[in-house]
Amino acid sequence: MAPFYDARGNIYAVISPEALRALGVNVPLSAADAALARLSWAPQAVAAICDWPEGQRPAGSKAHRSDGLLVGPFQDTAPFDVLIVNTDATLAERSGNGLTIFSQSLADTGRTPRDQAFTLRVHHDSADSASPVPTQAMPAVIDRVSGFWLDIGTPGFGAKAVGAIGPGVSETTHNDAPVNRVERLATLHPHWHTSVFVRVGNPHCVTLVPDVESLPGFEALHDAPLNDALTRIAFAAGEFGDGDPCPAGINLQWATHIAPNQIMARVFERGEGPTASSGTSASAVASAAWLCGWVEAGLVEVVMPGGTAPIQLIEQNGQLHQVQLFGAAHPQH
Repeated sequence: MAPFYDARGNIYAVISPEALRALGVNVPLSAADAALARLSWAPQAVAAICDWPEGQRPAGSKAHRSDGLLVGPFQDTAPFDVLIVNTDATLAERSGNGLTIFSQSLADTGRTPRDQAFTLRVHHDSADSASPVPTQAMPAVIDRVSGFWLDIGTPGFGAKAVGAIGPGVSETTHNDAPVNRVERLATLHPHWHTSVFVRVGNPHCVTLVPDVESLPGFEALHDAPLNDALTRIAFAAGEFGDGDPCPAGINLQWATHIAPNQIMARVFERGEGPTASSGTSASAVASAAWLCGWVEAGLVEVVMPGGTAPIQLIEQNGQLHQVQLFGAAHPQH
């Protein structure tokens, strides 16, 4: 059976395409073909790996055993191709915690050197960004914790960067920085009126709030009617989502400044819902906080219910040039 890993409360199962085919899930031979054909195999893969076995779902637990499924590698040496499958059988362009977990699984199976960087390539079928999305992973130790620095790259800002459209999105400013008002969020809470669109491989909408009390409670994110309203906003147009303001869906975060270079955040992922932590969400939050002057370049800590994500912001000529995420993962027993 596929091993499950935990990274800051984010849980993914990892399984090779060969192992899925042995279970009768007909995954194409290449990652690129598998991404394009995901409707033919991904729902079956999620059911086989992520669903709780009959009669074993603990009371009060989430509908699935994990936050998603990592399918790969498709080769034995770097660069390593991988698909990040959400529990609704859609594909994610990037997941910081997911790639941390995948990197650890590669190390655990002896595929990667312990002191050299290697490249991961995430294949997906989203029409609004290129595939595959490359990420460099570098083994590292921080505060005696072994993990990986992931190079998230240069973030893009603004509605165009994430494909946000429609009359429900308007431009404004916050601390002289360009931000947006998303009407569907603003109507849910009086302090949810200032949002920053960020693309860090995948699209994010970071809503800046004035204090911790204005953040949504993690438990509240699971409960109707808030969960229903956010699902309609975050998920792509289809059975569950309205695709408004982004037809392809968007990851939602809420963030508030709690200390110098420290941000507290909550996360609601497209295709998944409330999440205890998310690496790319933390990267987007830190990037949005930098844009609006909440933090300076250097080490930024993003505090989430599942744990704290260290983010390194690298500035060049007054621009945010590079974002790096540190993460660690361990097998879940």
